[in-house]
Amino acid sequence: MGGNTGETILRFENVTLRFEDEEPALNDVSFEICAGESCVVLGAAGSGKTVLLKTAVGLLRPSAGRVFLFDRDIAPLREQELFALRSKVGILFQEGGLFDSLTIEENVGYPLVNQPAVNCPAVEVRPRVEAALGFVELGHTLEKFPSELSGGMRRRVGIARANVTEPPLVLYDSPTAGLDPITAHTIMTLILKERDTKNTTTVIVTHRYQDGFLLANFQYNPDTGAVESVFRNGAGGERRTRFLVLREGRLIFEGSPQQLEASPNPYVQKFVKRLYN
Repeated sequence: MGGNTGETILRFENVTLRFEDEEPALNDVSFEICAGESCVVLGAAGSGKTVLLKTAVGLLRPSAGRVFLFDRDIAPLREQELFALRSKVGILFQEGGLFDSLTIEENVGYPLVNQPAVNCPAVEVRPRVEAALGFVELGHTLEKFPSELSGGMRRRVGIARANVTEPPLVLYDSPTAGLDPITAHTIMTLILKERDTKNTTTVIVTHRYQDGFLLANFQYNPDTGAVESVFRNGAGGERRTRFLVLREGRLIFEGSPQQLEASPNPYVQKFVKRLYN
């Protein structure tokens, strides 16, 4: 599990990534994320958000710079070593990223069955899948296929799959994209629930400041089963949430929620104003 230990979970050092002769998808990007932190990466379409996530787990290799995952430089790692390292990372892909030909049970169980480093005995697969689906309140969907579920339900299954191995780091790629406001809020509530009950290090890339606002200012209360302000009763604010803003592959802002809202940068302010307009 994650924890506020100060241990660095993910670090980019001057990372640049180019595709062929195009402009860099990432341009000299540096940041680090520590255990127990929440990190929100904001940016418009094409700003490099998804590329950043793929680079973080070695699916894309930097043209320059270095990436450290769980304090290991991933550039020299063989594919087998990368597989073992990725088993400690849960990923919610855009649109949920489910396999159409597999049942919901098979989709959620996929990381348990296909990641040897997870070391899950066969008899434990179904109980863990049931627990993960129960967590997102979809325990009744085991035998269904993704095509039989709504977009919001598929996204919830994606959250179950991302977290079924109980990874210390979870990456969410645009978890609320294309969803109506009520369903989007449900998804963010589940992400808060996962983060706060299991103390995972959480990274979300999104173009919606609302998602980041919820992550920074709210927490899940297991006693009530609801989210509440971290500033309730004058307390809270204990979990550190940082914002990064990408523009055309460059990191143009890094700071706290308060620094983000106070930023004079007009590009940064575009995201903040969307919440209040």
